[in-house]
Amino acid sequence: MKHRIVVLGAGYAGAYVAGNLARRLSPADTDITVVNSEPDFVQRMRLHQLATGQQIKAPKLADVFAGTGIRLHLARVTAVDPERQVVAVANADGGGELGYDTLVYALGSHGDDHGVPGAAEHAFDIAARPSALRLRERLDSLGRRGEAGNVVVVGDGLTGIETATEIAESRSGLSVTLVARGELGSRLSTGARSHLRQACDRLGITVLEHISVEVVEATRVLCADGTALASDATVWTAGFVVNPIAAAGGLGVTENGRIVVDRTMRSVSYPNVYAAGDSAYAIGDNGRPLPMSCASAGYTGQQAIEAIVGRLTGRKVANTKLVYTYNHISLGRRDAILQMVDDEGQAKPKHMGGRSPARIKAGILKMALWATSHPTFGMPKRKHRLAAVTDATAVTDVTAEKAVA
Repeated sequence: MKHRIVVLGAGYAGAYVAGNLARRLSPADTDITVVNSEPDFVQRMRLHQLATGQQIKAPKLADVFAGTGIRLHLARVTAVDPERQVVAVANADGGGELGYDTLVYALGSHGDDHGVPGAAEHAFDIAARPSALRLRERLDSLGRRGEAGNVVVVGDGLTGIETATEIAESRSGLSVTLVARGELGSRLSTGARSHLRQACDRLGITVLEHISVEVVEATRVLCADGTALASDATVWTAGFVVNPIAAAGGLGVTENGRIVVDRTMRSVSYPNVYAAGDSAYAIGDNGRPLPMSCASAGYTGQQAIEAIVGRLTGRKVANTKLVYTYNHISLGRRDAILQMVDDEGQAKPKHMGGRSPARIKAGILKMALWATSHPTFGMPKRKHRLAAVTDATAVTDVTAEKAVA
């Protein structure tokens, strides 16, 4: 009987892991299934561009995985039962269960409204393609009015900054306000903060600092200091949260629901479950938790691949890099900031700003899409066969002593 590998989620982490496992493991021994609720690959790092009306490629996952041997199962994951080693799913045809021998949990994250009244009902977010498209429809409707509309972006993290600057540049007829809970760009160096403020001034963005939002209504945003901001479209970018499915299934998780993993991305509670991307609570090489980011998805995904291949084939389990070295922030299409960070996660004094980092980020996005669209590029003629013992716990005991630093 073939070893069943089920990958939950086909975002940057899930698609990358599935493709590389198919590239390296023999189909004679393994059966790989990817479960995803959407039929397309979503370039999440470009959803703020999609929301402003730009054309963003969304390859069909059926085409992405064609010829790889990977089975695509379009369904929504509703539960995980690690004791029975099954995943419950639901789609238009009903529900069912998928059994697995090895599970890769890469369901990512979604917008977190923090329980603020009215945020879920009246605000838009760009954490998923459907919500980004709804925001685009709203911005289009404001444009058709022929008069200036007010857009309020709540949240001054990287997503909020990118969203506010993208809307201001692409929809110049709209008035954009960015609400920051603290100082704008507080995680950046002095020079980078100055560049960010200049960009906001150039784009006509009104920045309100040290303000928290208490209520979101259909046509305004109410702040804790009594300020009422007129808003024709409120965009909520004040953080992300993971799906509670892992916690509900009994996996060991943090207080915010991320799966606690060891150095090889394996769940500390169930050894045949791996996590990658935003779903994983992984400690980086600097001793600090890796942040939710696309870069972390790549590093955690690569480590999961090495661990799964190594353990199932009886080879060494290599430790890959788990680092976080920079923040890359788009400020529209022609400007960006590249901020390097140190081992403590603090901004280094040096940064890059302007067209050069904008071109670099555009290149990174293009490479990420290409790599995802060609998951088994360079397919080897010979693939690794599984070891005689494929039970995850048994193989771990054999390979743990071989693990390299």
